[in-house]
Amino acid sequence: MIEELLPDSVVAVEAYGDDGTDLAPLHPEEQALVTRAVAKRRREFAGVRACARVAMEKLGVPPQPVLPGERGAPIWPDGLTGSMTHCDGYRAAALVRTTDLASLGIDAEPHAPLPDGVQSTIALPAEERRLARLTALHPGVHWDRLLFSAKESVYKAWFPLTGKWLDFEEADVEVSTAAGAAPHGVFRARLLVPGPLVGGRRLGHFDGRWTVGRGLVVTAVTVPRA
Repeated sequence: MIEELLPDSVVAVEAYGDDGTDLAPLHPEEQALVTRAVAKRRREFAGVRACARVAMEKLGVPPQPVLPGERGAPIWPDGLTGSMTHCDGYRAAALVRTTDLASLGIDAEPHAPLPDGVQSTIALPAEERRLARLTALHPGVHWDRLLFSAKESVYKAWFPLTGKWLDFEEADVEVSTAAGAAPHGVFRARLLVPGPLVGGRRLGHFDGRWTVGRGLVVTAVTVPRA
């Protein structure tokens, strides 16, 4: 699912269900981070890193440990940038050479409504109005969950460029459907705080794509180098 949202320069690897990636061996540095974690956390941690190492190999980079850096953001091998995501039954990693993209972010969530009370904590008033209109047009899509996922992808693309936190209310996300029909489309996140400098230009927004299928909502944001 994730590959169709990303340009050809990005290598995306995903895994569903119990396909064995959750049992992939970890590097000692990684193993030390989850020694005391519950079994579910260890499986997710191993599975998503197995995807990342396959992506490294496809880019001609020897597989290496993927350790968390500041605020938990993954530390990638020199010359690469990327993003990882996991939820129940799904894991994915996307990697690209830094000569091709400045940054990227991916996120996957179960295609289900957000828990009660969460929408009001992540959505701006204008976003809530747009969600209501989209729900009336396409009631089969859980637009609140899609908005949450889009903002997660925006943050994952934002942080490597800034090293700063981005709150939910600091990006105004407008979602559109492709050709007027769900379940796929695009979105634009208008930054409400000063954006990062990329190629000498300060960005005012991030663009992304989304799709729904196989019980998931998946989003991706890419930031061009130029």
